Amino acid sequence: MTKIIIIGAKGKMGQALLRVAEKIPDLTVVAKIDRGGDLGQVIQTTDVVVDFSDPESTVPFARLCSQHKKSMVLGTTGQSEAERKELLEISKHLPLVWSANFSTGVNSLFWLTRKAVEILGPGYDLEIVEMHHNQKKDAPSGTARTLAQILANARKRELSQIPVHSLRGGDVVGDHTVVFATGGERLELTHKASSRDTFAGGALRAAQWIVGKPPGLYDMQDVLGLK
Repeated sequence: MTKIIIIGAKGKMGQALLRVAEKIPDLTVVAKIDRGGDLGQVIQTTDVVVDFSDPESTVPFARLCSQHKKSMVLGTTGQSEAERKELLEISKHLPLVWSANFSTGVNSLFWLTRKAVEILGPGYDLEIVEMHHNQKKDAPSGTARTLAQILANARKRELSQIPVHSLRGGDVVGDHTVVFATGGERLELTHKASSRDTFAGGALRAAQWIVGKPPGLYDMQDVLGLK
């Protein structure tokens, strides 16, 4: 039985995590933390902390998990460069699954994007288009940033050289398209999410997977065996 604590339990993703967790027989939620809650009071009761809170809170929570030798699944995006660097440093002492997107479909998109840019070669222009609901704080999304990084690495470019177009409106859960365009043809790889439950299911899968792993930084490509 995997015991987890959910941080951000009252948020949209937190509610999805609770809803999906009820359907997994070998997983139990031992505590729910929201703004003003004290993780330190309950952290000893858990195997894994699952954090979908806000960018400013992730580093303190990660420090606490490291101090108590608890694994962590982090789905919050929008951290500053300094916060990202500190999280990378903390992961040397903490088993941490950190992903911009826990959807199995999106992680397949990451893999397909990497393969497509290798197969198509340098003669294609690269563009990313993403759309989310009008309450999303960060733009571009963490998923779009990951796609851009995949393209930048494959083309040996700076991240800033990959165009990303961000749209915000309505209640869109998350749409991402990678465009490869050249003279005479265009290839588009698209993923559209219609429910947060798909992200929640992936995050909970990661929570079960990370138990017992050595300290280090992991992502959903590791969880799904796509590396």
